[in-house]
Amino acid sequence: MCPLAATVRRIFMLFVFLRPPETPGRGDEGQADTSFSDSSLFAHWGQDLSPDNRRVALKMFQYYGYNGYLSDRLPLDRPMPDLRPDGCRNITYPLNLPQVSIVFIFVNEALSVILRSIRSAINRTPSHLLKEIILVDDNSSNNELKEKLEDFVSQTNSQRPGFIKVVRHLKQEGLIRSRVSGWRAATAPVVALFDAHVEFNIGWAEPVLQRIQEDRTRIISPSFDNIKYDTFEIDEYPLSAQGFDWELWCRYLNPPKSWWYKGNKSAPIQSPALIGCFVVDRLYFEEIGLLDEGMEVYGGENVELGIRVWQCGGSIEVLPCARIAHIERAHKPYTEDLTSHVRRNALRVAEVWMDEFKSHVYMAWNVPMEDSGIDIGDVSERKALRKRLQCKTFRWYLVNMYPEMRMYSDTVAYGVMKNSLKNDLCLDQGPDNDNVPILYLFQAECVIDLCKQRIWEKKNGVDVNRRISK
Repeated sequence: MCPLAATVRRIFMLFVFLRPPETPGRGDEGQADTSFSDSSLFAHWGQDLSPDNRRVALKMFQYYGYNGYLSDRLPLDRPMPDLRPDGCRNITYPLNLPQVSIVFIFVNEALSVILRSIRSAINRTPSHLLKEIILVDDNSSNNELKEKLEDFVSQTNSQRPGFIKVVRHLKQEGLIRSRVSGWRAATAPVVALFDAHVEFNIGWAEPVLQRIQEDRTRIISPSFDNIKYDTFEIDEYPLSAQGFDWELWCRYLNPPKSWWYKGNKSAPIQSPALIGCFVVDRLYFEEIGLLDEGMEVYGGENVELGIRVWQCGGSIEVLPCARIAHIERAHKPYTEDLTSHVRRNALRVAEVWMDEFKSHVYMAWNVPMEDSGIDIGDVSERKALRKRLQCKTFRWYLVNMYPEMRMYSDTVAYGVMKNSLKNDLCLDQGPDNDNVPILYLFQAECVIDLCKQRIWEKKNGVDVNRRISK
């Protein structure tokens, strides 16, 4: 999941992210870094905690990116507000819907968060539709996720043999390849690939399975709500489509006009791309090429899948009647430098799927198209997949599926403008509705990662200074 804009994400990671310790704190030993005494964790929560408990909570927050201390004290089967549009409650569904395998991916997740994800899936999915739950552990180092998790799985499977499967990687593969591992272990006709920090709402499964039963080439995303990382309160999100910018950071979009004209808030929303979690026909997912396992860690794989599905004859929908709440972490697992992986993955997508528009991705990341110095790996198999599936052009995709995506033409140059004499001065594009660039003081040295202006020029001299991505 990645709702933050790229620039905000980059700044946040630079100043906030701390490398997690080997295991989260559970007692008074190992005090957390006092530089986090004003942490965002305590902005709306925890004022009544003792100093010792605040240190424990803070250390767990630094490790998980959310309030693990609070999560451990919440019920695993807590109630959820029904946030579906009113029309969803009166819909009836066929009795012969296909079964689903739910896959949860995790690395060093809080055990209570994983168990709550499993409990909500079991409690809010009709038992005849939920064939199995698959847990993919991407080589966690947290000991709590070994014996204690195995005890829970054994207890559950004693009542329903083989219901929960555990796949453990011997080395860390990243989210992308972990999802493919989960798919390989699944046996139901439909596979749902989720993070292990979600909570399902009532009636989520039936609308998803019906849409896939009607057309197996549909890939479905639920509508997401937010579980606040500090208070674990459920924050309702507006109904949205899902898209991306030219750096291939994903973003929420206003639903298309055609959806609004229907006047039916329970109707499926056509979406150009996927934010992250999705549900797919198991065999169709293989036919369409799974995920690009040549990508690293995560970031961009959801965008690549959405582009590929549309260009190759399938479709993407977001369902308002299928609501799932997801924790948006304050900082991410896997790596301190997620940006470099997303950039590499984005250039892979550009080279395979974007035709003449691949230059937009290079411009957005401010790297030259020739001799970029970035090894994107071998993409010959992905290009062969595109040829085999007889996919449409990326121009078709932009015109028909993502018309709101801005296109750039007649580009003369792009790059970053930096003042070599006064490093705290930054040049910015200025207001969007004006073509007058502005100069401003930055609190630190105006480094490329923070100023990141993409300069481009049209031959006619219009729109001289604008960023490619926002």
